[in-house]
Amino acid sequence: MTYHKLYRSFLGQLQAIYNMGEASVITSWVFEKIAGIKKMDFITHPALEPELDVADKLNDALQQLLQHTPVQYVLGEAWFYKLLFKVNDQVLIPRPETAELVNWLLADYKVKELFSSSISILDIGTGSGCIAVTIKKNLPAATVTAIDFSTDALAIAKENALANKVEINFFQFDFLHEQLWQTLPRFDIIVSNPPYIPIGEKAQLDKNVTAYEPHSALFVPDSKPLLFYKKIALFGESNLKAGGSIYVEVHEKYATQTGELFAGYRYNVETKKDIFEKERMLKLTHFR
Repeated sequence: MTYHKLYRSFLGQLQAIYNMGEASVITSWVFEKIAGIKKMDFITHPALEPELDVADKLNDALQQLLQHTPVQYVLGEAWFYKLLFKVNDQVLIPRPETAELVNWLLADYKVKELFSSSISILDIGTGSGCIAVTIKKNLPAATVTAIDFSTDALAIAKENALANKVEINFFQFDFLHEQLWQTLPRFDIIVSNPPYIPIGEKAQLDKNVTAYEPHSALFVPDSKPLLFYKKIALFGESNLKAGGSIYVEVHEKYATQTGELFAGYRYNVETKKDIFEKERMLKLTHFR
């Protein structure tokens, strides 16, 4: 079978679970990654055929995709802020909303970094390391620390730091255990995309999220939807330097409540909407 026919078959089958636009993007990405070929290549050379092992790999990828496996896990990689990250089912797939959070932080501090000593930054729940790595790449003078309770996630994050040629201090650390906080220094910036989806909303999410992405990085108890934000607010009281800021991604339904929680701990609260006009980001500055 030629690449042209194989591509059309692949695309057609994916449209059973994706719309045409998504199916087209995924198909092109898979063919370029696995076969090293772009759509224009086999349009220009319609008789071009894949080697047998390449055809088998493409079929294997298709079968995984038809089981709702995210394409990022199928290919083992995801793009974030123009950087390539290794991902697997031990870490969340980096998302555009998180890139917007990082962009907000960088916009605030990129100029400041030129006129100050090294800025210290903590990424809570680093997962793939996408936040920490991106910040370090764009603020090279910053000292970046990243923590996660999962040793498997940290292994991926360390690989991503190495691949993107940045130095980050990684620690295995269960942030919910307050007695451990004293082992960490004070920081100029704290950033986090913590678990914030109440477990009761699980049924509303796509199957490719609930069946494959790590639940520990997604869900919180229905009775404690702001669990991590309360801990971050308390942590900031002892470990955020004067004049420092906290940046967090939040659940759109709980943005107001999350802001009120931080305000109750004497933080100045700024809210930012994402590109879809949803309140998804908060910046907190503690006034002492």
